[in-house]
Amino acid sequence: MNRRLFIGASLSLCAGALMLPAALKGLMDQEGDLLEMELKGGTVTIRLFSDLAPRHVERIKSLVQAKFYDGMPFSRVIEGFMAQTGDPIKETVLDYMRLPALTAEFNPLPFERGTVGMARSRHPHSASHQFFITSARAGYLDQKYTAFGQVTRGIELIDKLRQGEPEIGTVVNPDIIKSMRLVSARAV
Repeated sequence: MNRRLFIGASLSLCAGALMLPAALKGLMDQEGDLLEMELKGGTVTIRLFSDLAPRHVERIKSLVQAKFYDGMPFSRVIEGFMAQTGDPIKETVLDYMRLPALTAEFNPLPFERGTVGMARSRHPHSASHQFFITSARAGYLDQKYTAFGQVTRGIELIDKLRQGEPEIGTVVNPDIIKSMRLVSARAV
């Protein structure tokens, strides 16, 4: 009887040891899936969904780590729709024009207030480095643009961004992103 108990307990420990790395990997994958974007008025926190759009999230993370978005303007802001950034007004260290276009990763994440999506041309597989944050429900974008994140704190700061002209949203004197950084869930 003691021998069976010992063997059973040993097998449980072995199974646990095999499952632990997989469980930790899941936690590690989530580790850098938060962004903090510093604006003039405060901090916007964005949760990234690497499970829904892995290539887009990886691109954004790489650009954030390269400090590409630091000092970047919100060059298009349309009231009641969205704020778009990622189009540099000055030289950047990174040659963003050479970034390969991303294949669309359409997913069920709806474009609600605070959804973060990748900007692109009319071609669905042309996203590269520009992204936008919706300020209202935009259901007509659902599964037509890649949604890869959600604002969890600070959406009111997006609402306060300098607005552009009503038609195309071009902002004359745009607000800028002071800095963007990846943070762990424990830091928030």
